[in-house]
Formats: sequence, structure tokens, C-alpha cells
Amino acid sequence: MRAVVISEHGGTDILKYTDVPDPEIGPGEVLIEVKACALNHLDLWVRRGLPGIEFKFPHILGCDVSGVVQSVGETVKNVKPKDRVLVSPGVSCMQCEQCLSGQDNLCRAYQIVGYARLGGYAEYLKIPSVNALPIPGNLGYEEAAAIPLVFLTAWHMLISRAKLRAGETVLVHAAGSGVGSAAIQIAKLFRARVFATASTEAKLAKARELGADEVINYTEKDFAVEARRLTSKRGVDVVVEHTGVATWEKSILSLSTNGRVVTCGATTGYQAQLDLRHLFARHLNVLGSYMGAKHELLEALKFFRTGQLRAVIDRVLPLQEAAAAHQALEDRNQFGKVVLTP
Repeated sequence: MRAVVISEHGGTDILKYTDVPDPEIGPGEVLIEVKACALNHLDLWVRRGLPGIEFKFPHILGCDVSGVVQSVGETVKNVKPKDRVLVSPGVSCMQCEQCLSGQDNLCRAYQIVGYARLGGYAEYLKIPSVNALPIPGNLGYEEAAAIPLVFLTAWHMLISRAKLRAGETVLVHAAGSGVGSAAIQIAKLFRARVFATASTEAKLAKARELGADEVINYTEKDFAVEARRLTSKRGVDVVVEHTGVATWEKSILSLSTNGRVVTCGATTGYQAQLDLRHLFARHLNVLGSYMGAKHELLEALKFFRTGQLRAVIDRVLPLQEAAAAHQALEDRNQFGKVVLTP
């Protein structure tokens, strides 16, 4: 099959479109003909290399996949050939205490497709059958591929970790990112008031289209000052934080008493500062969030059937243009997901 592989860490030039062996499935696995694969920042981090983490080369990136089931292992019962599916990107043992309690994202054997195992920048992908979920409604393959990782992540952050309630205020960073565009929609679905930040007026306009009540151009205004101004100095109840050092301290300052900051990443750096006086004097809550459980993705998918949530796609490119797709994310000139099609 044809695939885009990396054989070392580096820039976009190391992404090579080439021939690789077809995957061979085991008894509980399925083979998917990939129709679309959406990019995530995780793809960029793996390509560049992560401190202390070794990858087996050649490696195939790609967490967010949709396609058609081509064949199934002998013990598979939940899907059959020709089914239209999207991939739940977290693979776990499905036997441990965490998995059996519905917290499979906390499994010690947890792996993300395209990160710790081969991903979807290819014509075919093999996965455990439990990770093949029906595409909701009549969604196209590109839309389906733009859903899993970011909506699962944002759902887990807002609903499971921050326990968002109707009427609360939420500050969402980087509205043009996959997680940001998903978080805006989920927060509005749960009847929150949403403030969204972005770097351009065009992105802010699109954030409003997704439902953001207020928008803040962080290149022109201090978002912490704006968040407090917009709440009559009270501060916001929840901050969706996934950018790290560049925003962390002001995210803390944006919070109300008893506010929650929930973080799933650190695209601008990990070594953030935290003034503990704010933490204890204002009863703040700092919440970590890593991916999400399969049942959470299933819950979110219900709202794609009704049209209450929607995939946000910036552009679709052929698989052989993976380098251009990576460059678009690195330049931050996209709003929503960049999708590759074999």
C-alpha cells in the first residue's frame, strides 16, 4: 500500500510518500480502507521528536481516521466488511480496572493511533474492532475524520473534568485549533456563555459562527483583562487551556473564585509558572485532562446525528501533500481541521 512515513525526526521534508507492506490483522482486529485522515498537533510533535520518547521507524502518523471496513478478524462481531466507520483513536487493553470502569484513557497500556502505533497516513489501517465506530448519519468521510480526537478531548475537558454547568462562562483559547473549535460548540451545547480567543479577525468571525458570544484578539488585547471586563470583574468559571506557557499565567488570572482551568496540552511550552497564592486564596481548581474514554466519544457522536455539533474543516489535501498540510498547522493559518485523503 501507499503511505506517508517518517524514518527520522525533523522538518516537513522527512515526510515521504512511498510503498509499505499491507497491514495483517489478528483475530480481534479489523482492516480499514482509509478514506480520510485529519491532522492534529500531535502529528507535528511526533514528526519533530519528543524528549525522552523513542519511536520505532519507519513510522506512520495520523490519529483521526475514517473509512470502510475491508476485512475483519475471526472473533469480530461488532462490525462487518463494507461498514462505514471512524476510528476511536485511543487503544487500550479493555481488561484492566480502568478500562472496565469506563476510563480506558487511563489504562496503563493506552496507545494513541499514529503516536504509539501506526496511524492513518496510509491506504489501509488495522485497529482493534472496538475502536471502529459507526459514522453518524450521512456524514462524509472528511467530516467523520475531523471529529474523533478533538471532540473527544474537548468533551472530556469540559464535561467530565470541569463538569460544566448551564449558565457558566467559558474562556476557550485558540478558537481556530481543532480542540478550540470543538470546545466552543460543546460549551454552547451545554448552554454556557463562551469567550473565544484568536489572532486574526477572520478567525474571530468564524468563532462567532460556531457560537462564541464574545471574541478576543489576543494580539491586540490582554485576554485576562478582557475576560474580567466582560464578566464585570468576576472572572470566568472555566478556562480551556491547551497552549501552555504563552497563556497559562493569564489563564489563572482570568478565573473567578472557585474557577477551573482544565488543560490537555502545552503547544507553546511546558514550564508554566503558578502563583500559589491565587490557587489557595481564590479556591481555584487546576485540572489535567488526557484524551477521553470511548463512551464519551459515543456520547458526543449523538449530537452530530442531530446537527447540534459539526466538524470544522479548513481544507482537504491529497495524502501525498502531507508536508503542505503540516506546514499549514505550523503556520497557524488554518481554522479547524486539515484533512488528508489517500
